[in-house]
Amino acid sequence: MTSGNETSSTEASRTETSRTAAATARATVYGYPRQGRNRELKKAVEGYWKGRVDAGTLRATSAELRRSNWQELASAGLTEVPTGDFSFYDHVLDTSVMVGAIPERHRAAVDADALDGYFAMARGTQDVAPLEMTKWFDTNYHYLVPELGPGTVFTADATKQVAELKEALALGLTARPVLVGPVTYLLLSKPAPGVAAGFDPLTLLDRLLPVYAEVLADLRAAGAEWVQLDEPALVQDRTPAELNAAERAYRDLGALTDRPQLLVASYFDRLGEALPVLAKAPVEGLALDFTGAGALNLDGLAAVGGLPGKRLVAGVVNGRNIWINDLEKSLATLGTLLGLADRVDVAASCSLLHVPLDAGLERDIDPQVLRWLAFAKEKTGEIVTLAKGLALGTGAIAAELAANRADLASRTHSALTHDPAVRARAAAVTEGDARRSQPYPERAVAQRAHLGLPQLPTTTIGSFPQTGELRTARADLRAGRIDTAGYEERIRSEIREVVSFQEKTGIDVLVHGEAERNDMVQYFAEQLSGYLATRHGWVQSYGTRYVRPPVLAGDISRPEPMTVRWTSYAQSLSDRPVKGMLTGPVTMLAWSFVRDDQPLADTARQVALALRDEVDGLEANGTSVIQVDEPALRETLPLRAADHPEYLAWATEAFRLSTSGVRPDTQIHTHMCYAEFGDIVQAIDDLDADVISLEAARSHMQVARELAAHGYPREAGPGVYDIHSPRVPSSEEAAALLRKGLEAIPAERLWVNPDCGLKTRGWPETRASLENLVAAARTVRGELGSSAS
Repeated sequence: MTSGNETSSTEASRTETSRTAAATARATVYGYPRQGRNRELKKAVEGYWKGRVDAGTLRATSAELRRSNWQELASAGLTEVPTGDFSFYDHVLDTSVMVGAIPERHRAAVDADALDGYFAMARGTQDVAPLEMTKWFDTNYHYLVPELGPGTVFTADATKQVAELKEALALGLTARPVLVGPVTYLLLSKPAPGVAAGFDPLTLLDRLLPVYAEVLADLRAAGAEWVQLDEPALVQDRTPAELNAAERAYRDLGALTDRPQLLVASYFDRLGEALPVLAKAPVEGLALDFTGAGALNLDGLAAVGGLPGKRLVAGVVNGRNIWINDLEKSLATLGTLLGLADRVDVAASCSLLHVPLDAGLERDIDPQVLRWLAFAKEKTGEIVTLAKGLALGTGAIAAELAANRADLASRTHSALTHDPAVRARAAAVTEGDARRSQPYPERAVAQRAHLGLPQLPTTTIGSFPQTGELRTARADLRAGRIDTAGYEERIRSEIREVVSFQEKTGIDVLVHGEAERNDMVQYFAEQLSGYLATRHGWVQSYGTRYVRPPVLAGDISRPEPMTVRWTSYAQSLSDRPVKGMLTGPVTMLAWSFVRDDQPLADTARQVALALRDEVDGLEANGTSVIQVDEPALRETLPLRAADHPEYLAWATEAFRLSTSGVRPDTQIHTHMCYAEFGDIVQAIDDLDADVISLEAARSHMQVARELAAHGYPREAGPGVYDIHSPRVPSSEEAAALLRKGLEAIPAERLWVNPDCGLKTRGWPETRASLENLVAAARTVRGELGSSAS
């Protein structure tokens, strides 16, 4: 039994710990947008690829961007800036270089020229395929998947990490290198081509840890006091063996004598069963997410007795969304954390890579609404304010707190966020509204009779190259250099060219090419009520591909048709079916900055009803094939299995709600790409789409095998052309992939198509690749005919 004196002593100790932790609170971030205010990095890298920029200029531009970022962060009040988060293409690829995990097929290119070899791994060459690319957890950022096998030999190369640390230190800054942790790196890896599918990269941990030890020693020698090791994979469900691997990794790294202090970071969700493992590890600090589902980390910390003697970096500012922080709520969370660690610092929940750079650049958003938004620069200011309030008390930030309260209230009571008509329509939805009138087998018969397509029908995913002329035309329209009539004639001309090319090439189901669209989400957002568009809100999706996610700020409706006119025009040019092209409700949410003041399911239903109106409008105007893309269905899957059923229920319902009002002979397509689909095959089935096209070229038809194993009963088009590489696949290569697809999917249900849209590709490679794709389909059709006879 504890005596009163002992209790008083414990409480006094905790109070003193809280005071010390508050007084020493600092502000930091894990990473910052890489591209620059005017996307200077994108322009420099693409200029290098095209031979207009040499390697020295590319490196100088990159160094200037890093310097600018660090100085901006320091000027804002951060006491510690991150290094190593900058990348020419992808930070996981950088990690592969750091540990020497270079695929054998890229070894010669890397040895000949490190920079060109790096980009060969990212993009491939005409002769060598790139690394596979997939989503970074449940974000829209794509990473390049490491390829490992039993013969992988790791070697340390901390050149990049050391050089960037020295750059920051030379500016007089306190800097903390940020690395992908060894456990997450292995858990994100895949067996290399030719390696047995059952190979577990985590078995390489003991081989990898000495390489990390060498990197840590190099960083310490270069002046690093702290190094951050990111382990976001530990917020997912993990087996006992995986948790044991994490325990062993940080036991061994913590036992090193020649190393900086270690800060192990997790984000995107709660740590759960991994929290006790990391809390007990011999490392000096943990960085945890306390936003969204990560708020449960607070209870987890209390359950393990806190982090006595350690540093806690508290991610209380949401690093993935753009709404202002509730400062008083965050201060309350920070106050609770003070007694759980010797030092509590304030940060965003994850790298600010996932948000735009500066809301202050926006000139077209209502100033009232702009007060609700916080991009990377504004979030940095919030972090600094919270650290100041934690260290000095709320009186020191009284003005900031008052302004924050007013801004939050302004949003809550705004007419933009609440439309009674939209809410009444959503509330009236019934289960029958989300079901087709006939089951798939009956629909399939009606569609085949109506469309008259050949065996192995060919199509594309939707977009065709967005040429410089098209982008110039849009810029000229915005600037008033051409009028609407002139712009629309340019779009009609492009549609005519795209339709003519497809007919000559022999494609069976055509698309209009989406010449009028700036982005597959933004285009629709600009025509739906409740959305806001930005001018400068660029966010990296992969490599040099940047998108401007729209802001889903209020209740959603469709005031007028969005795509009917252009689709109908394209159909008037051809006797072959032309697909209507829409972006699905889940992707409209996932690739927007979605409102956080109501459940996602409610917002998805509103978007689905708006899209349903558009689907019905397309059908009424003669469109017989309508594709509603949902590439983000897997991406948005919660990281914890316990949260999957609720999400998948509303996500699949939203898709069906948007597509179920059509006739049986109207064929509904959907599309997904660059994600792991094996664990959502049942959800794909539940969409009840007639045809699904999927990325499959880089993964060698893995998804086709997954569909077959599930017994997927509908039509599918696993991609045979990897559009994220500039290389042109030969007709023989496409035919080989098609034959592999036929091993899993019968010919009467197999489509032939690229992996994804062609927006980012140039016309010469697009023409050649699609001609080879059609030739491959004809070759394999001939083989099927021969075998039948």
